[in-house]
Amino acid sequence: MELNLLLRLIVAHLLTDFVLQPTAWVNHKKQKKHRSGKLYLHVLVAGALIYLFSGLWHNWWLPLAIMVSHFVIDLWKLNRPETLTYFLLDQLFHILVVIALWMIVSFNLHTVWNYLTALAQNTGFLLIVTGYVLVTWPLGYIIGMATEKWREAAEVNKEGLAKAGVWIGFFERLLILTFIISNQFAAVGFLIAAKSILRFSDKENTQKKTEYVLIGTLMSFAFAAIIGIVISKSL
Repeated sequence: MELNLLLRLIVAHLLTDFVLQPTAWVNHKKQKKHRSGKLYLHVLVAGALIYLFSGLWHNWWLPLAIMVSHFVIDLWKLNRPETLTYFLLDQLFHILVVIALWMIVSFNLHTVWNYLTALAQNTGFLLIVTGYVLVTWPLGYIIGMATEKWREAAEVNKEGLAKAGVWIGFFERLLILTFIISNQFAAVGFLIAAKSILRFSDKENTQKKTEYVLIGTLMSFAFAAIIGIVISKSL
């Protein structure tokens, strides 16, 4: 029941922000900010949907808390640059508020605190978190440093997207770690094959660039695979 309620609250938020918010409202909010009537209408929609989807008809403070938090978060976002970072932060704040309110409704604070304490002391959970953190920025930095001496010779990023290789490596290591921890080794092979086709189908690739990409790819795959195997064996 508790998880079902959380999913209903998240669906209500997604409908509020992405389905029932016309582009005209968004533009009006950007122009007028706190003076925009569409902002207040959007906040009312957020509260109404939370109330309807929660089914907690006698709980008046839940939609009120959603409306207040939604207004504050949206107003903060409207006064920030329109970048992916601020968009993601905006959605993260909304979801965190939803989760916090769900926990207050579904559990008492003592139960929540005990659960979080147990989770923080769970070795398996900490292993997985450490693995995901390690395969992202730290490994990206290590691989970048290890291949830096060949980057100029391979003429990387002269025609490609800036830092595209960094983001490709970032997500491929996340996928590999996820596949290995969940024992989906066939998916790892599919990922390797898919990347090989995309990377080496470009006829303009020189031998130096191909070798540079191959070195970086193999290092990225190898490190992520080793970390995934170590975590799987340790769990």
